[in-house]
Amino acid sequence: MVGLPLAGDRATTLRLVRKRHVGGVFLHGRSHDSVAQIRNLTDTVRAAAPATGVPVLVATDQEGGLVQVLQGPGFAAMPKATAQATMPDLQAQATTWGEELAAAGVTVNLAPVADLVDVTNPANNPPIGYFHRNYGTTPDVDAAGATAFAHGLQAAGVIPTIKHFPGLGRVTANTDTTAGVTDTVTTADDAAVGVFRDVIGAAEAAAGPRPWVMTSTAVYTRIDPSLPAAFSPTVVGLLRGTLGFDGVVITDDLSAATQVQAWSPGERAVLTIEAGGDVVLASADPSVADAMLDALIAKAQADPAFAAKIDAAAHRVATAALGQ
Repeated sequence: MVGLPLAGDRATTLRLVRKRHVGGVFLHGRSHDSVAQIRNLTDTVRAAAPATGVPVLVATDQEGGLVQVLQGPGFAAMPKATAQATMPDLQAQATTWGEELAAAGVTVNLAPVADLVDVTNPANNPPIGYFHRNYGTTPDVDAAGATAFAHGLQAAGVIPTIKHFPGLGRVTANTDTTAGVTDTVTTADDAAVGVFRDVIGAAEAAAGPRPWVMTSTAVYTRIDPSLPAAFSPTVVGLLRGTLGFDGVVITDDLSAATQVQAWSPGERAVLTIEAGGDVVLASADPSVADAMLDALIAKAQADPAFAAKIDAAAHRVATAALGQ
């Protein structure tokens, strides 16, 4: 899944859709265009794709507060998650927000945030707490808010993405802008993981499209100290095995995030699939996608076991794109 700039040159992304058959695009940046204008854009992208019978997925970040990509006419102003958590009708509100996305041709929302921010001062948690992206500071409040948001999206026919497994609520730096971001607290049976278990379970049981889960790129020393979560068979295995999630697993951005620059773009993609992930997200810088695709193809051609993992991932993504 590659970034589609909402402002600027889109030639790279459109080439990747036409020629390299990427499975999805991510609406990247901030837009004040109307729902109709965004729909024209998403229709254009889908029309550019080869006629495979599997539609291109269109995703964005529509969380609320400071993280709301689409802000033009027809898109309601969404409060930050800490404020959403106090709304008695959050699920109904999220349904409305999801209907706006669906009308614009968006099929996947990379939300809700399920990260448990239970540190003494949430402002000291740069990626989540500082921006009020968390629904609460206790597991029950956090899970209730994320679940209501996910159910609202599902009612509107939009795929929710529960992120950032196994949680970014305790780190002291942002993986987008800093290397070496490490969580030294969270364990495999931690309350933070329990929030994901509860939200995933509730979303899996609900009507509507199946949820996705996004893996973080932080390192979790008490689960797997050797690799970022998105690259870790242990972390993804915790999600697939202990939590029993067999749906689509997407990474956090692997294109421009400082946390992953020690690995080449090709290594990032291969490690993701080897770990059990399905969608390699190159949202901020789509130009790295060629190297990622080349590495995936070369590895699959040389390694039948890896090729089988590619096939399984493609099947899960195609199933989601077809609404099955």
